[in-house]
Parts: sequence; C-alpha cells; structure tokens
Amino acid sequence: MSRHQHRHSSEPADEAHRAPAECPVCGKELAITSLGCHGCGTQLVGEFARCEFCALSDAELDLLRVFLASRGNLKEVEKHLGVSYPTARLRLTSLLVSLGLSGDSADDSPLTREQVLSEVASGALTPVEGERIIASLPS
Repeated sequence: MSRHQHRHSSEPADEAHRAPAECPVCGKELAITSLGCHGCGTQLVGEFARCEFCALSDAELDLLRVFLASRGNLKEVEKHLGVSYPTARLRLTSLLVSLGLSGDSADDSPLTREQVLSEVASGALTPVEGERIIASLPS
C-alpha cells in the first residue's frame, strides 16, 4: 500500500507479504523504518529492531512450530514431518544456522559434509539449507 492509499478498517486485509531481510541492491540487512496502523492510519517513523524470526522461510517457520509444539523431541518432529531422524536433525541444524546459532552442543555429534550432501541429493534438504549447514561446519 503506498503512502497515498488509505484502507478503512472495514475493508478485508490483503494477504500479508513477508518483508525482505536483505537489500536487493547491495545485499546488506534492511532496517525497519516505519510502522503503520491499519485501524486508524497512524504512522510511526524511526529505526526499529528486526524480528530474528521474520527472515525464516515458511519451511523453517513450520519446523520451528513443530519443534516447539513437540517440546524439542526430535522423534516427534521426525514423525510429524514424515522424515528420517537424520533429516529432522539436519533441518534443525539448518534452522539454527539461519538463526545465527551454531547448534553445537556437547551431546550433538558433528555432522559431516558427506551427510549433508547425501541429504541434499535425496531431496530431504534444499541446496540452500545444505549450503548453510556446510558453511557452519568446523573446517
């Protein structure tokens, strides 16, 4: 909606579009600089903190919801998503990488590059997810 358009609160809301996280010109992180109220038209202008979950893909958000609903039980995540335990684990690792968390914990054996590539080859992980995981692996 442009600055000059005004939507009345009685009109149905359009399907919301996810805001891009990066500048399409230079690739740097975009800043949130305005907020608006659909009800009364109030506009707030400034620099606002970005939501760390807003840049996640739909698949990553779904995984996060399933993980939280299952209280962190990867066996339940595996059942809900209909994937193998290693695939569920790799997807969780990819999610942690997307959130800027290493995913390294004492009880978590390190993934190998070959495991990640195998999951990408089988279609269990997207190439982008695989690339993120591989980039986060220790050298």
